[in-house]
Amino acid sequence: MSVHLHDHAEWTDPLEPASRELLEHRWPDATKVFSARGLDNYVKGAAALRGLGRGHELVNAWIDSAPQVAAEIGEDVVGDLASTALLLASKTSGAVIELVLATAPTAARRLADGALFMQYLQFLNTLVAQAPRGLRPLLGQLDALFGQLTLGGLRRWATWGAQAHRTNYEEQIAYFGLRSKESLAMLQQERKGTLLVDVQRRINMYLRALWGRDFFMRPTAGDYESREGYRPFIEDHFIHLPDAYDAVEGSAGTVDATQLYRAAAAHAAAHVVFTRRPISAESLSPWQMALIGLIEDARIEALTLARFPGLRPLWAQLHTAQASHNQTAGDCLNRLARALLDPAYEDAHPWIAQGRALFAEALPRMQADPHDNTVSWALGVQLAHSYRELTQGSSYQPRTDGQTAAYRDDNRYFWAFDGFDFERSIAAGYEPPQQLRKQVNLMEFVNELEVEGAGDDAQEIWVLGTELFPYEDLGVSFNESEGREPVLPPVHYGEWDHMIQLERPAWATVQERRPKAGDVAVIDGILTEHRRLIGRMKYILDAMQPQGVQRIRKLEDGDDIDLNAALASVIEMRMGRQPDPRIMMRSVRKTRDISVLVLLDLSQSTNDKVAGQEHTVLELTRSACALLADAIQKVGDPFAIHGFCSDGRHDVNYWRFKDFDQPYDDVAKARLAGMEGQLSTRMGAAIRHAAASLKAQRSSKKLLLVITDGEPADVDVRDPQYLRHDTKKAVEEAGRSGVMTYCMSLDPRADQYVRRIFGERHYLVVDKVEKLPEKLPVLYAGLTR
Repeated sequence: MSVHLHDHAEWTDPLEPASRELLEHRWPDATKVFSARGLDNYVKGAAALRGLGRGHELVNAWIDSAPQVAAEIGEDVVGDLASTALLLASKTSGAVIELVLATAPTAARRLADGALFMQYLQFLNTLVAQAPRGLRPLLGQLDALFGQLTLGGLRRWATWGAQAHRTNYEEQIAYFGLRSKESLAMLQQERKGTLLVDVQRRINMYLRALWGRDFFMRPTAGDYESREGYRPFIEDHFIHLPDAYDAVEGSAGTVDATQLYRAAAAHAAAHVVFTRRPISAESLSPWQMALIGLIEDARIEALTLARFPGLRPLWAQLHTAQASHNQTAGDCLNRLARALLDPAYEDAHPWIAQGRALFAEALPRMQADPHDNTVSWALGVQLAHSYRELTQGSSYQPRTDGQTAAYRDDNRYFWAFDGFDFERSIAAGYEPPQQLRKQVNLMEFVNELEVEGAGDDAQEIWVLGTELFPYEDLGVSFNESEGREPVLPPVHYGEWDHMIQLERPAWATVQERRPKAGDVAVIDGILTEHRRLIGRMKYILDAMQPQGVQRIRKLEDGDDIDLNAALASVIEMRMGRQPDPRIMMRSVRKTRDISVLVLLDLSQSTNDKVAGQEHTVLELTRSACALLADAIQKVGDPFAIHGFCSDGRHDVNYWRFKDFDQPYDDVAKARLAGMEGQLSTRMGAAIRHAAASLKAQRSSKKLLLVITDGEPADVDVRDPQYLRHDTKKAVEEAGRSGVMTYCMSLDPRADQYVRRIFGERHYLVVDKVEKLPEKLPVLYAGLTR
């Protein structure tokens, strides 16, 4: 391939004279930023755009913009820019495509990363379908928008405008042209404090002044759905920092975004300088890995502070853990992180003191060999073993118990995993490994050594076809003697994809878990606390009691003659009066024939405290269920109480606290007392599983009562509409099977989505969550009247 323009004559000769002249003028600049292959693609791109027949201005925009884009973020994205322009030809006018190309250098300069620029091109393709009249004014304001928004913020701002003004083209143009109050209000809501592209040059100079060398930095965007960026990370020797930071609250006041960028960049650069060898993660638990990572962070910071003591205040102000924080393993983790960095921080906890002492003892060894990170491995493992002995804290939850110091990276840089790389395989489209359940015979079962530490989430579970009894054969199986129910196989359900309007078969997996037992006294205490409410409900419950057989008299058409009415009619006839023709009666059996299943959302958000209250949402839900169960038991309806949460589509956890064929006794009360909130809310699969249990009941009426504190969501779903549509489909499927679904939502903002999911008059939004224990039994009485 040639770098001379005349060698590409077959592609340049058909161009308009003005385009050829501009190409000759831009060719020297193009040869500086393009390789030979890049120059070939550059010329062919111009020829392809000419073939659209949209005028030479479009070709001129390509000739002028492509070298500028390549100079900013490399030539690899230029081909995608040409492909996007060609795709837009069937969706919009040539003038808009020309504007896309003309503003591409601005986008490349503000995003400063090839991957983000490709996401920007995908965003344009989506927007032209959602708001075709909005693309031109948006491109006209692109520089101003990227000056205030990240790519994620721009997408949220544009999506809101496209949905709000879908059919009003004039409002659409005003919104995307920043001429409406709504547009400016949403812009203010989505804007970030400081963009990396605005301070990247200063951060580079800052690191060069510290270490006397250059570091490669790239922005990364992770805030499309949640307005929260990714944590900093290091990959392939590039330091990846969030594309925007807001000011954060530190231990000594507000820390501005520029200071936060300096702290994050200095910490990541210290890793690049001092962490030269990877640390093996083989045979380590998540808790051990978390502590090893924390010690490694403290090690490289201690080595850096030996050279640059002035960095200590910069890092220390971003640690906000206090000695009074002792609720979770994450609290202890953050207290230890602050203790190892800040000598002025006081914490008398024995585990924190042990960590400080061990780190101080190992510090000379670290300084003697600054690249030896085996010290971090040894200290981390030792502290992980002593945690249980010296603390009464809860077990470690990897998803929630991380380091909270905003400047620290996720430590993926120094971990070495032998064998298959699951993260990259998932990114490439492979599915994560599933739990293996193997049906075995008796001899295989008894001869295999059981792994004592394995739980319900073990990689492989062996299942015996029948209950196993001890050799003495006392009539009690091992499961029954240990208080463990037999392991149930996972159940697979389809899931509705609203984008393709098809159901994905066997897409979600529901795995039933054994509920933990709590203290029965908790439930008894709830009933005692609400005895006045129970007293007020007595008359409602008495009215709901089945009345047996009742005779309905004074009917013209019935099953039997009402002798009293017949005699009265004969007397009237003898007296010459008009008799009453209603001399029949009918015997009606007044019974209740309904089964009720209460399905509880037990996601992590239920652990949050109610505004202005000391109780959590979970505690109020437990109280409401205890009162409801007491009421249903008095009425005599068959009922069940189940709960669910999820950790991706392959692991929808499901608990049966009380089933239809089980009595409401101390065992069921203990299970209610022991329920916990965790993980996410994949509601569609849980509703399908609950509806399957209800369909097995012989009652003529079946009611599924869903209690949730938020909308459907899960860790592996980015589109907020996906699980909403799937849940709506699950409700419709349950309705076709004779199951009526009713939702009680504790989210005060639920009206905007719960009506679409469950239908009009099939939901109730509880604005005051503290009233839940009072409202739930009354709601049940109204629904089953």
